[in-house]
Amino acid sequence: MMFDGPHKEMFAALALVLTFVAFIPYLRSIWQQKTRPHVFSWLIWAAGTLIVAIAQWTDGAGVGAWPIAVSGLLTFGVVLLALAKTPDMSIVKLDWLFLALALTALPLWFFTSTALSAVIVLTVVDLLGFGPSIRKAYERPEEENIAFFAISAARNGFVVAALENYSWTTVLFPAGVGAACILFVLLIWARRRIVNPV
Repeated sequence: MMFDGPHKEMFAALALVLTFVAFIPYLRSIWQQKTRPHVFSWLIWAAGTLIVAIAQWTDGAGVGAWPIAVSGLLTFGVVLLALAKTPDMSIVKLDWLFLALALTALPLWFFTSTALSAVIVLTVVDLLGFGPSIRKAYERPEEENIAFFAISAARNGFVVAALENYSWTTVLFPAGVGAACILFVLLIWARRRIVNPV
């Protein structure tokens, strides 16, 4: 998937547009109290996403890092709005572990002096960050927003296409998170069909 400069900018722009297309209705849905995001998942995703954007930038991701950085900022917006409106605060010990793992990424990066080690930790933590949301979506699938995660999966595909340097540091996070979004959409869809058959 090697594209030249103008294509990279086009893919980055598409990824940015999809970021806003996903987040604006999601934020509106939280505001209207139709969606109740698990605050711990979103806090983990926000912190991790911003750190990954910085790591990607240091490894030459170029314009491909911008959608990840914007997504990280908007994810913090989800956390703040969820706290203000209707957060799902059903926090278990495992949720605290996920948060602690997310916070280990910066010291790991500092001590190893490689962005890849931080990206590996953050990708694993981001995927584990789905844990609280998976648990909640399994029990209450109607409180999750399928469209957001489906658009996020597509957005991550464009992020990978927009990267100016392909390495484990730049590709691992968007590819892993994109795949996780697809699986999460399938879980929500399947659970809705079981809980509320048509």
